[in-house]
Amino acid sequence: MDWFLAANKLVNEFVWGPPMLVALVGTGVFLTFRARFFQVRKFGFAMRNTIALVLGGRSRKADERNISPFQAVSTALASTVGTGNIVGVATAITVGGPGAVFWMWVSAFFGMMTKFAEIVLALKYRETNAQGQYAGGPMYYIKNGLRQPWLAAVFAVFATLATFGIGNMTQANSVATAFESSFGISPAVMGLVLVVLTAVVILGGIKSIARVTERLVPFMAVFYVLLSLVLLAINIGELLPSLSLIVHAAFNPEAAFGGAAGYTIVSAIRMGVARGVFSNEAGLGSAPIAHAASNAREPVEQGLWGIFEVFVDTIVICTMTALVIMTTGVWQGTQTGAALTIAAFNHGLPGTFGGVGLTIGLALFAYSTILGWSYYGEKSLEYLFRNTGKTTTAILVYRIVFVAAVFVGSVGGLHTVWDLADTLNGLMAIPNLIAVLLLSGVVIGEMKSYLERHRTGELAR
Repeated sequence: MDWFLAANKLVNEFVWGPPMLVALVGTGVFLTFRARFFQVRKFGFAMRNTIALVLGGRSRKADERNISPFQAVSTALASTVGTGNIVGVATAITVGGPGAVFWMWVSAFFGMMTKFAEIVLALKYRETNAQGQYAGGPMYYIKNGLRQPWLAAVFAVFATLATFGIGNMTQANSVATAFESSFGISPAVMGLVLVVLTAVVILGGIKSIARVTERLVPFMAVFYVLLSLVLLAINIGELLPSLSLIVHAAFNPEAAFGGAAGYTIVSAIRMGVARGVFSNEAGLGSAPIAHAASNAREPVEQGLWGIFEVFVDTIVICTMTALVIMTTGVWQGTQTGAALTIAAFNHGLPGTFGGVGLTIGLALFAYSTILGWSYYGEKSLEYLFRNTGKTTTAILVYRIVFVAAVFVGSVGGLHTVWDLADTLNGLMAIPNLIAVLLLSGVVIGEMKSYLERHRTGELAR
């Protein structure tokens, strides 16, 4: 076992080390320049378009077999908005200092283009399965776009295994631990509750998952942002100084803290980028699997949701967490991780209201992540078994094991699982980034075609 843990540590240091972080952000930088800063030039267009789709009802119209564009982005957001938005941000500040938040913003800025490209490719190269449902994601654009089925299978294997760690047991453990701390509820009891709630939804497949996430995600996002705004209003006098400190510490952390805290610009960049990518998943290849299930006809139109997705996840929700931690001043204490965020939310609010509110928010975030990642695992497994005639059986077994893993995660110590999940999550990015870079010309072509047809009014409405 020791040799396995040592080997995993070496792989983990590579997949989340400087070379991979450069590759993840570098892909976004490359796409940004090649698309002439599309996420800046067309940010207003992307926001207006997504709002118009929602208000016009087009984004909410699912069909008999496939989900709607809004349900697709809700499922994708369900998987990305998780414990990383609460625990990950706190860890970034603890290890990298306040400057890490700035580099988190940078990773999100370029990550918008990476996520956009992934989604465009997912819809461009998706297929229709035996049930008449769309199936897509990195495994399909690697197979159909790059013509490298072996690499597609590698991605699908990593994605399937990753769902049990980052998308399941670690999330369940966070919920169980938080509820035991805040309400004294036994992890075993909380585990059983999560098992029931998870089974009821995922056994119904993507249609069931999408129906839950399209209601749950907007509610939990609004709930968390409002709770954060209350705290920021209480500490409004510290808001501008905190923002100033974030920017200043990003480039000169030692001068900002007199060198006593041990923060360096390298640690700030590394933690900011790593936690940013970990939160919004741009470049990992997970979210395109959900978006490919949408009945949207235009790849670029669905891709605009990807820009919106990264913006909401990192620029809005992660920033809310960071500012609450910064303005309350608790980041200079001894707490780390979830304990640091809980201390921040308890600061200035009556009694334990802040901690209770955060616990509820954490539970919603983690539960939604479990639902979203269960779908990613199913579609990855479907790809691997698609020509064997055993797809239905494989998915049924997967669902049963996935639900059982929720309970295991709730009651077990998960240090090893966290490490392994982190590694598998990072390994997913390698074949995905190769495909996104080599197929970037396809993305640019689709983007130009869409914008021209939109300008001339040729788009079918």
